[in-house]
Amino acid sequence: MAENNELYWGESMSNIKRALLSVSDKQGIEVLASVLADAGVEILSTGGTASLLRKSGIKVKDVSEHTGFPEIMDGRVKTLHPKIHGGILARRGQDEAVMAEQDITPIDLVVVNLYPFRQTVAKDDCSIEDAIENIDIGGPCMIRASAKNHRHVSVVVDPSDYSLLIEKMQSNSLDEGFRRMLAVKAFAHTASYDGAIANHFSSLESDGSKRSFPDILTTQYVRNLDLRYGENPHQDGVFYADLEDKGVSIADCEQLQGKTLSYNNIADMDAAYACVRDFETSAAVIVKHANPCGVAIGEVQSEAYEKARAADATSAFGGIASFNRCLDAKTAALIAETFMEVVIAPDYEAEALSLLATKKNLRVMRAPSAQAVSGGLEYKRVNGGLLVQQRDTHQLNLGDAKVVSRATLDGGQEADLMFAWTIAKHVKSNAIIFAKNGVTTGIGAGQMSRIDSTQIAVSKGGDKIKGSVVASDAFFPFRDGIDALSEAGATAVIQPGGSMRDEEVIKAADDAGIGMLFTGVRHFRH
Repeated sequence: MAENNELYWGESMSNIKRALLSVSDKQGIEVLASVLADAGVEILSTGGTASLLRKSGIKVKDVSEHTGFPEIMDGRVKTLHPKIHGGILARRGQDEAVMAEQDITPIDLVVVNLYPFRQTVAKDDCSIEDAIENIDIGGPCMIRASAKNHRHVSVVVDPSDYSLLIEKMQSNSLDEGFRRMLAVKAFAHTASYDGAIANHFSSLESDGSKRSFPDILTTQYVRNLDLRYGENPHQDGVFYADLEDKGVSIADCEQLQGKTLSYNNIADMDAAYACVRDFETSAAVIVKHANPCGVAIGEVQSEAYEKARAADATSAFGGIASFNRCLDAKTAALIAETFMEVVIAPDYEAEALSLLATKKNLRVMRAPSAQAVSGGLEYKRVNGGLLVQQRDTHQLNLGDAKVVSRATLDGGQEADLMFAWTIAKHVKSNAIIFAKNGVTTGIGAGQMSRIDSTQIAVSKGGDKIKGSVVASDAFFPFRDGIDALSEAGATAVIQPGGSMRDEEVIKAADDAGIGMLFTGVRHFRH
């Protein structure tokens, strides 16, 4: 602390005499303002922020009093004034003469965050007028001005930075490097805000109704993790987090132990956890190269894992094991028996973590949630552009499927068909999944023809195939696929239907005496 309770910037030693606080998100603002007031800093503020601080007993000066100009147009114009922007943009040691001439005093700290535009337009009943009134004008102007002049001014847009700001001020270490970091966050904040506005208004029809996709798409990602390399050692790689998916995605996982994650680890983790989250009962999913190679459900977690691993033990080696329940010690002991790259679960028993710690290179990840992700967009970069689609969140109700075969289905078959169909959404097309008693018995993925995927699944399953049911992510174009399934010992099939040869395919099922369900929904995954 300096004399007279003044705070100083680190390197430049410029007094913090005046701060402007005007926030929509008021979390933590009273604590910050109290620290500033105790240090003798003059606080300028507006509207609701000023009222809140006064109720807390903190001395505040209204911006209108500082500028000598009233807030007008229902508060639309309040900070757009030379005494505000001149005070923010002034270059210390260069602009003092003009400041004195125009009676402008410097503003050293700007704490601003913006009207809740995203929250407003997310409401079903949001009108164009509501959206327009939640476009902040003065806030972005102050933020950008402060960030531009970060050599002399600190700008804070994120309440989570208040504690660090206080720490830096109290230790007299609020240097230019820290202010530059704050400025970068500020520029990103206004860019994201403007992007949200452009996205919203470019998705509106002339009558105000909203389309699924905007004409102008602006997205923002934040550097999350530096990777050793990309898919291969000669490719550089980095992982960026999507702030729109915050709290529900792989980017929010906590690494509890193990080596740094690789590009391929993250891709496979995403595939594994997306699949396991689609099950309501306890499930174990093992993924290798973005495809499930073994999946099982069961009330006893360790048994489900053993069955999933045994479903394709060769492929499971070095895979990603995912769970939708807290990982128990018995399951952890089984995982430690073989080589796995990553384990991901919503939580871990203490003993489970101790057992997994014996595998020092094993990456152990705590996921943010075990609930299936709903809504949102998926992006795929191609040369020259970006493919965008709604996330495939469809989950089938058995009652919505149609039995099209003469053979009827018993309860066990229906349960296994639903189990296999849930997995089909997460297997690269063409996808064929054999399953029996809540365990996969053979999976064929990513082949150029459905019959090729069938043959691979049969070769994987061997004798385990007999008595299984089958899920296909898309329709069978010819009866040869059904003939191959029945020859392998399948007893029932679930598929979308919709082929011009559906009658031929249904006849193949009837000839073999196997049941068939049509879902009317396709689950291609490229």
